[in-house]
Amino acid sequence: MRKKYQKQMPLMITGIDHAHAMEFKAIGRILDDNPIINEMVLQNLTHDIKHPDTGAQGMTAEQVVRAAIIKQTEGYSYEDLAFHIVDSRCYRSFCRIGITDKGFQKSALCHNIKAISPETWEAINRILVAYAEEHKIEKGREVRMDSTVVSSNIHEPSDSSLLWDSVRVLTRMLGQINEQFDSLDIPFTDHSKRAKRRMLAIMNAKGNKARKKQYVDLLKVTRKTLSYAQTALCLLKGPHLAMAQSMAEELRHYIELTRQVIEQTARRVIHGESVPASEKIVSLFEPHTDIIVKDRRETFYGHKVCLNGGSSNLITDCVIVDGNPADSTLTEQMLDRHEEIYGRCPLKAAFDGGFASKENLKSAKAKGIKDVCFAKKRGIEVEDMCRSQWVYKRLRRFRAGIESGISWIKRCFGFASCTWKSLRSFKSYVWASIVSANLLTLARKEMC
Repeated sequence: MRKKYQKQMPLMITGIDHAHAMEFKAIGRILDDNPIINEMVLQNLTHDIKHPDTGAQGMTAEQVVRAAIIKQTEGYSYEDLAFHIVDSRCYRSFCRIGITDKGFQKSALCHNIKAISPETWEAINRILVAYAEEHKIEKGREVRMDSTVVSSNIHEPSDSSLLWDSVRVLTRMLGQINEQFDSLDIPFTDHSKRAKRRMLAIMNAKGNKARKKQYVDLLKVTRKTLSYAQTALCLLKGPHLAMAQSMAEELRHYIELTRQVIEQTARRVIHGESVPASEKIVSLFEPHTDIIVKDRRETFYGHKVCLNGGSSNLITDCVIVDGNPADSTLTEQMLDRHEEIYGRCPLKAAFDGGFASKENLKSAKAKGIKDVCFAKKRGIEVEDMCRSQWVYKRLRRFRAGIESGISWIKRCFGFASCTWKSLRSFKSYVWASIVSANLLTLARKEMC
């Protein structure tokens, strides 16, 4: 019988019969079976606290880990995460939040989740890999390897946009210093609008001569703003301004980056030099970002990530690489890490074509790997890699599975682009995505 309204709400909702809720319940069981994870996270949360047993009641280590997993799995912002944890009975149960608890503010969630170091996330992943081996989900006998790029959260870089960023950031900081320290009264002129006009003129210039003329003026404006910032930095060093040291450090940081931007622009545009990618800066806000060129076609701005995968579709290991080295230089390192994790080398290994070289084949065979498959032969005979053509073709098909795994993590766990700031947070974000994906994979394996 259908009614207009519910006269009385039930005191407690019964168990949720939904696949998504069942997955989180299975993930919760896996985390409960590995309590050492909470111990490691607790060390991160309390490493700079003198008296961790006193003070207000904050988030527990268990709640921080579980909230981070929800965030990466669902792709929530911290604001959305704070709402859904309170609103969803499934998430409340998963995060161990009682009926009378009010939940957590987005600032508390951000502060606590960011406190988990990338080393801790990596250690958590190794615990999950050991758990998968113990439950015979992933034995580590077969490994497939590939690399991808995780982008930084920056706009498309250009010399003109970087110069404009420099002017507006330094100008904003100078204004903040004058507001906070009335006694300084740093004289400066706001050239932000002029810099923006020059930047737009460069973008719309019809020839190199017109573009270069606009660049000359934009460089002049940027150097003027830089000189104002250098004057402010000298004034902030006074002994009576000890409280301004943090602001002085931040100003010094952006002054150094602005100098680098001016230098690389002058070299490339004014003097016609070719600036190597390793010497370029592509963002004032994420200066750690590397320039990654894939297959001489596409250019990405972020970091190269090398992944080891198994037959269960678990990501057993990950290395966040500095710069843009060739994949072939990473083969031995990844095999050594696999041996460190499992205590032995795999029996079979399948690699993307970029890892192929005769030296890598020789090194892999010396480690006791019976069958080695490179997706591209690059002058290597199949008989030298595998015992037969059938084994080679099977390993080639097996290697292709990591492509779908990478695609899945990028689409569902935010692995395509990092939204966290700083290199440390970038590494934490990458590992948090991998751990969340592995937990869901393990949960689905156990539910089958």
